[in-house]
Amino acid sequence: MKSKLLVLILFTGATAFAAHVAVGIAVGYPAYAPAPVAVYAPPPPSPAYYAPPPAPGPNYSWVSGYWYPSGPRYAWRAGYWAPRPYAGAHWVAPRYYRGAYYHGYWRR
Repeated sequence: MKSKLLVLILFTGATAFAAHVAVGIAVGYPAYAPAPVAVYAPPPPSPAYYAPPPAPGPNYSWVSGYWYPSGPRYAWRAGYWAPRPYAGAHWVAPRYYRGAYYHGYWRR
């Protein structure tokens, strides 16, 4: 009887400190456009255009440089090569429209 009680106490004590792990799997891609970010500043300066360097691989897409809001002013993000997240994806550049800034995103 004492051994059964000891096993029961050890079992309940071990489960109290056991780690809980959850695993989730998502299939697909988000089918939404990003929400605007409120910007209380004048429109950003015009972007600088330049020729992109050679692509690092066949599945890369050039993301042109752009201005993004950083506090009360704008900061420049230089262009870069980014791997496409899925086949047929293309980059929709960030934009400033009617006083709101819209982040860039990947689209099919």
